[in-house]
Amino acid sequence: MSMKFLPDKPIYQQLIDHIIGDIIRGALAAGEKLPSVREYAVAVGVNANTMQRVYKELEQMEITETRRGQGSFVTENKERIEELREEMKEQLVQSFIQNVEALGFTTNEMVNYLSKRGGNDD
Repeated sequence: MSMKFLPDKPIYQQLIDHIIGDIIRGALAAGEKLPSVREYAVAVGVNANTMQRVYKELEQMEITETRRGQGSFVTENKERIEELREEMKEQLVQSFIQNVEALGFTTNEMVNYLSKRGGNDD
């Protein structure tokens, strides 16, 4: 599961985003146990201290919880997971709009284009 990291964003943040993505996609289920810090660090090719920071940040964000002697688990709080989905959706849309406007496209122009392309209407 070795990952390729982008040079313009801190590695720990990329790992947080990756884990959040796994939760949002359902690849990591509510209540599921995460690998140990050391196991995950080896799997993705980073220092264990970096992975420890990732787990600490995820816990502070109330995305994971640590159970003494058992490890780290994805939160079972379904509302928090839904909030996370909405936060990520908002971030993606804001980033998209900024990029589109920076290139001189209007929001309406892009909405029209996207509606013509089709896709899921979820």
